[in-house]
Amino acid sequence: MTELLSDHTTFHLGGPAARYEVARDDKTLVRLVTEADARGEPVLILGGGSNLVIGDEGFDGLVVEVATSGLWLEEESPCAGANVTVAAGESWDGFVATCIERQWRGLETLSGIPGQVGAVPIQNVGAYGAEVSQYIARVRTWDREKNEQKTFFPFECRFGYRDSLFKQQPGRWIILDVAFQFLLGDLLSSVRYQQLADKLGIELGDSARAPQVREAVLELRAGKGMVIDPSDHDTWSAGSFFTNPVLAEERATELPAEAPRYPAGPGLVKSSAAWLIQHAGFDKGWHLPSYTDQQAPASLSTKHTLALTNRGSATTADLIELARAVRDGVCDKYGVTLVPEPTLVGCSLDDPLP
Repeated sequence: MTELLSDHTTFHLGGPAARYEVARDDKTLVRLVTEADARGEPVLILGGGSNLVIGDEGFDGLVVEVATSGLWLEEESPCAGANVTVAAGESWDGFVATCIERQWRGLETLSGIPGQVGAVPIQNVGAYGAEVSQYIARVRTWDREKNEQKTFFPFECRFGYRDSLFKQQPGRWIILDVAFQFLLGDLLSSVRYQQLADKLGIELGDSARAPQVREAVLELRAGKGMVIDPSDHDTWSAGSFFTNPVLAEERATELPAEAPRYPAGPGLVKSSAAWLIQHAGFDKGWHLPSYTDQQAPASLSTKHTLALTNRGSATTADLIELARAVRDGVCDKYGVTLVPEPTLVGCSLDDPLP
């Protein structure tokens, strides 16, 4: 039976898989991939499908769904904190909820992010002033080039803004599990994001209880269409489609004075992709002018300009055409080329138009 990949992505896009298997344990996952590699068969590792765009032709090879499970508490004490290892196939938000319940402090601002635990180190997932790399103790992987396990410690992972070694070397590393280290307690020491502080009714830098932080973050994300709801087409997306551009300081001075600017390391400035998109003329709900509002198969979210969405009838080609229009419009106005955040498989913003 043909497995449609549109059934496994939050965009609800993607053609059929030539072969589809589910791996419920590490041994099966490694075996399936190793055997396919030996045959020269292309392999796509599929997690939650929340940061993935798959072409309409599908994937001509083996798709392996990671369905591994397990959480192992190695240590929990007031002095050492909590040391926890989590299988790659576990739900990320489910794990965050467990952390708050157990008073393992740190991940509350990363609530509501879809996908699996194994995906978060790849993108170095971040939100509301925190990044997951702050809490990762090690990442256990399978090296497809050397056919052996390798464990990475944080300094080896090359974590950066929405970046890591695993993203820089796509396809080589299969993440098997991730170990985290947390302080104990339910008090977030400092709220570092103004929008979140406003939502909590506190001053920037003040502390707040983790359950309240999680509730506020979920409400903020839902207001932007970034909490999965099958009945809401604004959530038929990959969340933020473009990363915030990081520019050289001299290049950033060429942006309008009112454009957001944040320090991003020596000689670097991060701006806001959402601001650039909106001020380049792409408002919430924008779609290609060849369609009416009712006909448009894909559009920007009606809640957030940084999310591209499938309105229910889109193809991947429709989405790519929309993304290209936004990228090119921002580049024409500001000279900044936005970079997609999701992984694109079997499609590209530089593909020729059909």
